[in-house]
Amino acid sequence: MSKKPEPRTVQAVQTALDIIDYFQETDQAGVTEIANELGHSKGTIHSHLTTLKQNEYLVSKGGEYSLSLRYIDLGETVKDRLGIYSVIRDELDDLAVESGELAQFATEEHGKAVYLYKARGENAVESASTVGRREYLHCISLGKAILSQFSDEQVHEILDMHGMHAYTQKTITDRENLFEELGAIRERGYAIDNEEKIRGLKCVSAPVLGSSDDVLGAVSISAPSGRMTGERFEEELPQMVQRSANVIEINSKFS
Repeated sequence: MSKKPEPRTVQAVQTALDIIDYFQETDQAGVTEIANELGHSKGTIHSHLTTLKQNEYLVSKGGEYSLSLRYIDLGETVKDRLGIYSVIRDELDDLAVESGELAQFATEEHGKAVYLYKARGENAVESASTVGRREYLHCISLGKAILSQFSDEQVHEILDMHGMHAYTQKTITDRENLFEELGAIRERGYAIDNEEKIRGLKCVSAPVLGSSDDVLGAVSISAPSGRMTGERFEEELPQMVQRSANVIEINSKFS
């Protein structure tokens, strides 16, 4: 079977997006630094920076550029268009209080998990995840819960796109093992991250389905491995995330 041709892209737009991505990792920078990092001439970078600034996507001071506050407005617009963001927020706030741990919600976009909301209970640990951050699906409980609701073909497409990077010795990096795990998740109704992304951290997650059984995302609880043992890890927390997922599902049908 012949391979699908890659869609045409616009190089100038790609350069602008590369600049925006660069600023997401860098607080501020000047023309020379960006040109060297992205491999473009200073003239090209200066033109792009000027255009982005004129359209209020960047601000500048003393020859240094940085992202503007416009992205806050864009982010809020996207959240409002989800329709159930307020339900997710309220339910995760309650889940964090009930569990005392870190509660999170993520959805899938472009084959990755995107964190939409997180709430901290009184014992919650710090986490590298932030709202808007993207993670590979195969190595976190949120991602595996989402993948469990996809067809085998969809899962293969995502793995073809992103691979199965190993983060710890416990990360699943074999497709056959992953599909076995996804089958187990479907049977029990929740997913587990057993230190697969971060050593010393375990997570439990349940998928959230929409009115047409489409996958809205997943809800999770994360905690240090020492607090994720026995009945709490095997029964209490799984029941909590499943109840929260059910509440979000019910409300999504009326949004």
